[in-house]
Amino acid sequence: MGKSRLEAFSDGVIAIIITIMVLELKVPQGTDWRALAPLLPVFLSYLLSFVYVGIYWNNHHHFYHAAQRVDGRVLWANLHLLFWLSLIPFVTGWMGQNHYAALPVALYGMVLLMCSIAWWIMQQALLCLPGNRTRLSEALGGDIKGKVSPAVYLLAIAAAWWHAWLAGALYLAVALMWLAPDRRIECLLREEEKP
Repeated sequence: MGKSRLEAFSDGVIAIIITIMVLELKVPQGTDWRALAPLLPVFLSYLLSFVYVGIYWNNHHHFYHAAQRVDGRVLWANLHLLFWLSLIPFVTGWMGQNHYAALPVALYGMVLLMCSIAWWIMQQALLCLPGNRTRLSEALGGDIKGKVSPAVYLLAIAAAWWHAWLAGALYLAVALMWLAPDRRIECLLREEEKP
C-alpha cells in the first residue's frame, strides 16, 4: 500500500490534538498580570505536551519518509499510536488544572509510556515489510533514546507519588533528549540521493 493517506490522516489527527490542547487555556477574567498567575500550571503543562506532540509529529514525518510501503498491520499500529497521542490533551488538562497532584502527574507519565510503546510497535510493524527493513534498521541503529525513554517514564511515574516536581523534571528530560535533532534518517536519505 501507499503511505500518503496514512501520513495525511496522521497529520490531521495530530493537528486536532494540538488544537484541543490549546482550547484548555481559558481566557482570564482580569486584565493584569495577577489574572494570568492561576493559568501558569495549565500553560506549563500545555507547553510540555505541545513539545511532546511536536516530537512525535516530527519523528513520524521522518520515519514514514524513509519507509517505502505500509500494510494493514502498520495502519493498525499507527492508529494505536494515535489513540494514545489523543489522550495527551486530557492528561495535560487534568495535570495543569490540579496543580500537579500525584495521580494526574502519574497518569500523564502512563500516557507518555503508552505512546512510546505504541511507537515501538508501529516501528516494528514497518520493519517487517520488505523494502523498509534495510533502510529503517540502518537509520535506527541501536535506538538508545527509544530504549531509555520508557525506563525514565516508569521512574517518573513512581516519583510522581512522592515528588511531582521530580516526575515533571524527568518528563522534561526525555522531551529534551528527543528535541535534539536526530539526523540518522536524514543522513540515510541524503546518502541514497547521491549519484
